[in-house]
Amino acid sequence: MTAIPAHTAFFGRTYDEAMGLLLEARNYVIAAELRRQRVMSPTDRLILCCEAMRLTSRLTHVMAWLLAQKAVHAGEITLAEAAAEPFSLGGRSTCLTENPAVAVMGDAWLNRLLERSLHLYLRVARLDEMVRREVDQAARRTGISLS
Repeated sequence: MTAIPAHTAFFGRTYDEAMGLLLEARNYVIAAELRRQRVMSPTDRLILCCEAMRLTSRLTHVMAWLLAQKAVHAGEITLAEAAAEPFSLGGRSTCLTENPAVAVMGDAWLNRLLERSLHLYLRVARLDEMVRREVDQAARRTGISLS
């Protein structure tokens, strides 16, 4: 029996986690209107819609990054290409922002999804930074500029 490389096992777990969160986010968006029994102000509805979009943005950026890493491991693109635009992790200004008003609105499902998606995004951001450092170090060793 052949051992599964560590990066493949890690990638698979992270990919599965991101896909699971995407499915939960889809279910949340579908069910959100049906679940809301009380009348909400237009401002509160807007805040919740914006946060649902932030959730979607986080997960979309994470999935795009993971698919770029999968392409690296499949030999379709180089690690240097994956570390550069458009394959590097994007959306930091949107994805790292949190709105404290959402926590007091009482939507526990959305709050859990936002928290889990932020933790996943932060973990992938650290991985993205590690990839960038690895590429920069390789470029310095070889004297090749990646810009």
